[in-house]
Amino acid sequence: MSTPDNGKQNKFFYGWVIVIACLLIQAIPFGVAANLPPAFTNYVVNAEGFSFASFTLIFTIGTFVSAICSPFIGKLFSTMNAKLLFIIGSILLGGGFMAYSFAGNNLYAYYAIAAIVQLGNATVSAIGVPTLINAWFKVNKGTAMGIAYSGGGIGNIFLQILAGKWLADPNIGYRGAYLRFGLIALVASLLISIFFIRMPKSDAELAANVPKKLKGQEDVAHHVSWGYKVGEVTKMPQFWLIGISFIFIGFYVSGMALQFIAYFQSLESSGVLLISAATLAALFGFFSIFGNLFGGVLFDKLGLAQSFGLSGILVVISGLCLLFIGQINALGYLFTLLFGVSMFSYVMGPSYMTSSLFGDREYGAILGLIQLFFALGFAIGTPIFGVTLDKFGWNIAWISTIIYSIIAYVGLLIACVSILKINKENNVFETKRIH
Repeated sequence: MSTPDNGKQNKFFYGWVIVIACLLIQAIPFGVAANLPPAFTNYVVNAEGFSFASFTLIFTIGTFVSAICSPFIGKLFSTMNAKLLFIIGSILLGGGFMAYSFAGNNLYAYYAIAAIVQLGNATVSAIGVPTLINAWFKVNKGTAMGIAYSGGGIGNIFLQILAGKWLADPNIGYRGAYLRFGLIALVASLLISIFFIRMPKSDAELAANVPKKLKGQEDVAHHVSWGYKVGEVTKMPQFWLIGISFIFIGFYVSGMALQFIAYFQSLESSGVLLISAATLAALFGFFSIFGNLFGGVLFDKLGLAQSFGLSGILVVISGLCLLFIGQINALGYLFTLLFGVSMFSYVMGPSYMTSSLFGDREYGAILGLIQLFFALGFAIGTPIFGVTLDKFGWNIAWISTIIYSIIAYVGLLIACVSILKINKENNVFETKRIH
């Protein structure tokens, strides 16, 4: 009896190829669509005469289109071929980014293209990547997600270097840079999609990922699938508590993550901060990569509620660091470490949480709904933070983000613990089993 099992244990598990493919998706096409656009802003505004406010609406429009479409994209992953969806998403993302180079002084063209690019980005990254990881991994799911999501930070290092060189080169300019980056994203994403992306073919293929210590546990070994339908989930009050919690996560992220560099720069220019703001920003980028890897392992080892609880503590301490960095400059280093590590909770947290709480049946659609709440909070939180800053100053603005984070993580903890208890009492592995 042991020989066949041991043979299965020695089989190569294709899921790790999927992880590397997802890492590359995050590093290149996602990096181009999500991380590079802000680098173009000043160049386009200065060249075409747009106001800063009117041009940066592309970010709001892109975010809303992606968020609104995400539940529908998630639904498509349960009815259409994943490879085909990735190919379509690749064309929208890469082709759309190339199209920016032809927009010229037509502001509405930028708005339309931003919607197309972010629709493609949602397909291959926001929904596509977690859907693939969830389909392939029953165990080590958090670790797999952590490795995949770390690609965004790793790729950003190289993309920003290229962006700095190409945008500053008058022979290339912003139009040439749009064209080049779009082509890179298109080719890379198409090659990954065509040659590597696929869903599992059988339970036996998934069983190759079962560690020896779990051998004999049927639910793990045979990747028993279970899950709620969207209609069932939306009837649960705990789901709406999760949604409200992610709105508040969007609130604090839109302030803390977007504005800390500007805050450090203002302190540095006034002589209060003796550490380079650029150095702290670079450290934050490094720790955010580590945070995704660490967060994945954390979810696997500690579970959902404990991991979210730890992240909440890290965010609150990060906020306190911002309040007192003027008196103790070294807190800048502590902030970059703690806040960088805490990012796993909203970067990969929704993906892992959706699988753990609601299962596989309509995973993509439910994940899309949760991401919609986060996007809503992020979009609303940005002007709220700006108004708070203008009227009351940096300290009150940071205090508000601390309050938002406490509300968010307390809500998540209550909802997660409650749903996990309900799932255990109802034995969802059997009552919600997918046959």
